[in-house]
Amino acid sequence: METNINTSPKGLITANDMNIHFADEVVRHSGANLNKCYHCMTCAGGCPFSRATDFAPNSVIRLVQLGLKKEALECSTIWICVGCHTCSIQCPMGIDMAAIMDTLRHIAIKEGAAVAEPDILNFHRDVLHSIKHYGRTHKIEVMLRYKARKWEWFSDLGVGIKMLAKRKLHLRASKVESIDVIRKSFQPKQIRVAHE
Repeated sequence: METNINTSPKGLITANDMNIHFADEVVRHSGANLNKCYHCMTCAGGCPFSRATDFAPNSVIRLVQLGLKKEALECSTIWICVGCHTCSIQCPMGIDMAAIMDTLRHIAIKEGAAVAEPDILNFHRDVLHSIKHYGRTHKIEVMLRYKARKWEWFSDLGVGIKMLAKRKLHLRASKVESIDVIRKSFQPKQIRVAHE
């Protein structure tokens, strides 16, 4: 089987394509020193989703290092990453790739970059909606919202029935007792400005 691991962006890179402050922004927000990466590709070898991505984890780091902000924010890799930390654990330099991917997703959303995997973003939003409403995920509701959006009602019905039979899915949502505490975490933070 072939792996789909590109090691560099397509085309020539010009100075106009580069954002010299991008790497600093990613390091500042993620807390991960991506400049320690020497591109050994150990992260790519450990990533369970590398065959589904357009860039290996180290190649995403390279895009950031080169200041190729548009390419980094619009690649599918940042959305396919599930944050399992397999790449981080195997990295000989201990780079927290999951934090870098998470930071890139946040920047992409904040700046309105084209989302390479909109279904994944919408699935995340459905999960957050469920947590905000119930204090935990109601898996059936999340899956039904996803299926309704995709119009793929029966594509994995067999799996759903097996999960119901094993009591892994519940028809009724259960709520946590202190739902107000959970909902409070979804409210925007108030920034206090000191007046002189």
